[in-house]
Formats: sequence, C-alpha cells, structure tokens
Amino acid sequence: MNLADKYIEKQLSVLKKGKDIPDFNPGDTLKIHNKIVDESNERVQIFEGVCIAKTNSGLGSTFKVKKISCGMCFEKTFPLYSPLVAKIEVLRRGKVRRAKLYYMRELVGKAARIKEARTSYTKGKKKNHSK
Repeated sequence: MNLADKYIEKQLSVLKKGKDIPDFNPGDTLKIHNKIVDESNERVQIFEGVCIAKTNSGLGSTFKVKKISCGMCFEKTFPLYSPLVAKIEVLRRGKVRRAKLYYMRELVGKAARIKEARTSYTKGKKKNHSK
C-alpha cells in the first residue's frame, strides 16, 4: 500500500466515524436526509427516491437517486461521504438485474415500478412446507 492509499483510508475512517452508512444497491428506495445551509440557519431536507446508480471510488463515491414528484422527474447525485448528507435510510430493497438503471429516466407511473426483493429466506436453508 502506497502513501496515497494510506491517506485515503485515513480520510475515509474520519468521515465514517460519525455516520452510519447502510449497505444499499441500485433499485433500493432510499430516504436521504440532506443538510441545507442558508445564510443564517441550517435545516434538513429529505429526498426520497429510487437509487439508479452507485459508484464506489474511495473518497469520490457517489450515488444517484431518482424521484417523481407532481409528474416531473428529479434526479440528484449525492456524495456518499459528504458531511452534508446527514443520514441515509433504506426503505425497501429492489430486485434488479442491472448495476446502472439509467433506463428508468424515461419511465413514469406504473412502468417505473421495481419489484421488491424477497428477504424472508435464509441462505442455505429451505423452508419445509410439508405437513
């Protein structure tokens, strides 16, 4: 490991210290608590939508969230380790077969739905439903 990697690891540990970043993937519905700093006050704005892309590149990790509000489509890119992102909540897990869901940009209404991933099973064990 060279000096640059050590520096990046140290910075990541500092940025992760006060935050609980959940494990999420594209297709998941997220609720992002974003800090908005005005001239005199600071408030938290919630942006809720579907994660359509995630890039893991150390300090530059980002994720894109798509939201449909009042018939209009909004897309926002958030830095994963930004101090302005106060909290990330995973509301539901989506079942998708792509890493980047850019095709969702054109879809609205029922066509923009994503199947929910089943999480009731345990790995390696099948439920026995025989009587």
